[in-house]
Amino acid sequence: MIPLLFVDPGPFADVLPGTNVLRYISFRAAWGVVTAVTLAYFIFPAFIRWMKLQKMNQIIREDGPESHRLDKVGTPTMGGVCILFAIAAATLLWARLDVPQVWMTLIVMLGYGLIGFVDDWKKVMQASSDGLAGRWKIVGQVSIGGGVLAYGYVTGVFDASITLPFLKNVTIDFGNLWAGAPSVLGWAYPLFGLFILVGASNAVNLTDGLDGLAIGPTMTTAATYALIAYLAGHARFASYLGIPYVSDAGELSIVALAIVGSGLGFLWYNAYPAQIFMGDVGSLALGGTLAILSILTRHEFLLAVVGGIFVLEALSVIIQVVSFKTTGKRVFAMAPIHHHYEKQGWSEPKIIVRFWIISIVLALVALSTLKLR
Repeated sequence: MIPLLFVDPGPFADVLPGTNVLRYISFRAAWGVVTAVTLAYFIFPAFIRWMKLQKMNQIIREDGPESHRLDKVGTPTMGGVCILFAIAAATLLWARLDVPQVWMTLIVMLGYGLIGFVDDWKKVMQASSDGLAGRWKIVGQVSIGGGVLAYGYVTGVFDASITLPFLKNVTIDFGNLWAGAPSVLGWAYPLFGLFILVGASNAVNLTDGLDGLAIGPTMTTAATYALIAYLAGHARFASYLGIPYVSDAGELSIVALAIVGSGLGFLWYNAYPAQIFMGDVGSLALGGTLAILSILTRHEFLLAVVGGIFVLEALSVIIQVVSFKTTGKRVFAMAPIHHHYEKQGWSEPKIIVRFWIISIVLALVALSTLKLR
């Protein structure tokens, strides 16, 4: 909103001294972080008190680790509401609102957040860990994500090509795989994007099982995509690095860094021992947001690298289920894999910090691929 007012041709352009700095994405992204972290830090205490008064507490799974039933009972949930509010407010304040990618990202984030909110609400109201049926979650994710991706493809926000890490100027263009039906095959890309959206959203949700575990890798991944978005939106940097140039992608760095800022504010209260959990309203939304950022910056495959912790968590569940159904045996003591390490005797803080370390290393590996082309 601020850029539309104070940057040419806005009504207050050059009226106030110093407003020329608002032209720079780096300046607005930095203040997006400050705005998000400030909002989150000051909102959470009142939110926590209100949730405790309403007894809106996290429902602990009966089949979960014993320590969770002893230590985490009575902790409020749905902290994702405050996280999303801080991200949305910072984005609407500092990003250019005439850029469709910004709105596409916000729609995915808030839409997936709504699905998570319904899930959390049902759990709390019914005092059950069941919540919204899995099939309805998928229907909601597919409907919202599919609508946004269809809009992006039809309006030309992105085309039907996929870039590959480590390889310079190498793409898979669905629209040109078969000259006889380019318009039909081109729709394979939105379907591919939909797989990323649903997969990433649920992977972050599976990771959200320990105090601060999910928000750490989320911030690392968001910070990585903030840099990628800035570089992809700058023609000279994109050309130098051999990555696709995406017009106006730099504005997405403001959204990504708002995630970092909001995450820091949330982590102040979510660090072990947590005063509040983000709930599905936060995890589903943040996972979907990271996915749409990867799609809109044309670095989809890189999400599997920088978000390797989320991939590991999701794979551990898949492996556990497949193994038990086919052989009757479990590969892990408990899935997702962070619970496996709890069963092995690792303390919760040790698991969290070690997963954060791995996430930071993976982020560095992902960023290195920008030069290895």
